[in-house]
Amino acid sequence: MAETKTTKKASKPKAEPKAHKADAAPASSVIIKGKPLSTRGRTFVGTVISNRMSKTVTVEWDRRKYVPKYQRYEKRRTRVKAHDPFGLQVGEKVEIVETRPISKTKNFLVTKRLE
Repeated sequence: MAETKTTKKASKPKAEPKAHKADAAPASSVIIKGKPLSTRGRTFVGTVISNRMSKTVTVEWDRRKYVPKYQRYEKRRTRVKAHDPFGLQVGEKVEIVETRPISKTKNFLVTKRLE
């Protein structure tokens, strides 16, 4: 019979287990539908233009888009729906941050009033 060689590999030091995202404290303490709402992605500053919905505001901010053909900029605006834990009024400046989808159209959370 043929003998088989067995070699021992040098064992690597085991890495400590990584903390799960659920274990980490969320950046904001807003709880929606029984779950804490963690923030991620981009942050924007805009103005509240509508607060007719329950716990939801529409926020708008202006941006400039370059048009290469005319070598000029055009004004555009972005409107998004955001969760409102503060009870904001129309015309207030706010900071919003991207988060997981809260509803079909709502993916942002108001984090603070600026004015």
